[in-house]
Amino acid sequence: MDEAEEFGGGAQAVDAAGAARRRAEMVEHQIVARGVRSAAVLRAMREVPRERFVDAEMADRACDDSPLPIGEGQTISQPYIVAAMAEAADVQPGDTVLEVGAGSGYAVAVLARLAAHVCGIERHATLADEARTRLAALHIDNADVRQGDGTLGWPEDPQTHKARLFDAIIVSAAGPEVPSALKAQLALGGRLVMPVGDESGQQLVKLTRTGEHTFRQERITPVRFVPLIGEQGWHTKTKGGGPAT
Repeated sequence: MDEAEEFGGGAQAVDAAGAARRRAEMVEHQIVARGVRSAAVLRAMREVPRERFVDAEMADRACDDSPLPIGEGQTISQPYIVAAMAEAADVQPGDTVLEVGAGSGYAVAVLARLAAHVCGIERHATLADEARTRLAALHIDNADVRQGDGTLGWPEDPQTHKARLFDAIIVSAAGPEVPSALKAQLALGGRLVMPVGDESGQQLVKLTRTGEHTFRQERITPVRFVPLIGEQGWHTKTKGGGPAT
């Protein structure tokens, strides 16, 4: 099956070869050059049509080395950041993954190439609806996107009243600290990758659950993300840091 067939065909697939070439160049010059080495992550970044997760008028800029606006004051993260966070989370083929701040659904689509199932949660209902539409158009059937407060994680199962545990959690917005709700939903041995800080400075951190109440934390790199708004994040946008870079 060629890319035009796999990713929906039609007018948007007319320049599939050119789009694939731009993504290959993006991966080589922006991602491999900065040290990302995971073959699975690099393959996913080449295969997922990033141009389908921005507005049509911005499609030609989809592979730019920068975040891009997607509406509601949010951005689609810089390609390198998406790849670096996926690699840091060490997503494996059998994993169940949670992405907080799903935005247009791009990182969910990348993670769906790496994991068994991906749950995405997005604060803005409009963006959540658009993400579901985009994922469905690309026939990505191992991912769900819901609207909600991502700082509280994925909603409990209404029948069992238990929260789902995730092998990896990626948070695409910066909070003052790692929300306790997300730590509670991390499986033993699970990895959480998230920017922590405010407008004065943020660090991308990796948290690994080592026991029922114990976690190992590593600092990865300075970053700049939009604020994580919610009950266990910032209560207003005034503490945020800007686009994801």
